[in-house]
Amino acid sequence: MCTVTFLPRRRGYALAMNRDEQRTRIAAMPPAETSVAGRTVLAPSEPGGGTWLALNDAGVTFALINWYEVKARVPARAVSRGQVVRAVGALDSPASASRRLQVLPLRKTNPFRLVGIFPAARKIAEWRWDLKKLVRFNLPWQARQWISSGFDEPMARRVRSQTFRQARRQKSVGSLVWLRRLHRSHAPQTGPFAICMHRDEAATVSYTEVVITPKEASLRYHAGAPCQRGADFIHRLERWS
Repeated sequence: MCTVTFLPRRRGYALAMNRDEQRTRIAAMPPAETSVAGRTVLAPSEPGGGTWLALNDAGVTFALINWYEVKARVPARAVSRGQVVRAVGALDSPASASRRLQVLPLRKTNPFRLVGIFPAARKIAEWRWDLKKLVRFNLPWQARQWISSGFDEPMARRVRSQTFRQARRQKSVGSLVWLRRLHRSHAPQTGPFAICMHRDEAATVSYTEVVITPKEASLRYHAGAPCQRGADFIHRLERWS
C-alpha cells in the first residue's frame, strides 16, 4: 500500500513516496549509504535488509509498490519484494535494470510494480511482474502517480488520482511545499483512500522525498505519517554521471 508521485523539473526531478503498512509491522530503519559496484546508494530498509526505495549517485531512483490487483500469490516461502530494489539500486539505465531483474528468483516473488527514474536520459521505466511474466513499460517524462492498496486498489487509485488532479490546479503546483502538502492530504476524508492513509489496522508509516539537480541528489525521510510530527533524516549525494 503506497503512493508515489513524480514531478519533472527543468534540470532534474522530484519524487515523493508514502509507504503504507500494517500498524503491527516492525518499524523500518532510516536511510543509510552503501557502496555497490562503485556507486553510492541511499535507501531506508526493513530490519531484514530489504527496501522499497533506493537513490543512487547517478540521480536514479527505484521505487517498488505491491501489486494487489493481481490476486495470484507465491504458494509458500516467498522471496521478499524488498530484495528487488536492493538488486537494481545501483544501476543507471532501464536496460541494465531489465537484465538484472531477469536473473532474480521472480517465480518466488509476489506481484509488484517497479518504477525507475533515469534523469540523464529523461526516461521513466515501469516493470510489472504478475507471477507469469515481467513486462517493461517506457513512460513519457511527465508528472504522474503510482498507487497501490491492499484494501481496495481500484478505488484507492480513483480517489487518490482525483486528489492529484485537483491539487495540480493550485498555484504552487510543482514546488516542494506543494508536494509535501499533497502527501499529507486526507482528501476527500480521513480513511483508507486518502494519500496519507489511516485505518484501524494500517496507516501511512513513512514519507520519502527525492530531489535531483544537475549537481546533487538528496533524500529526505520522515519516520511516521507525513501529517504527524516525527524525525526527519536528510542525506545528500554529489551527482556522478
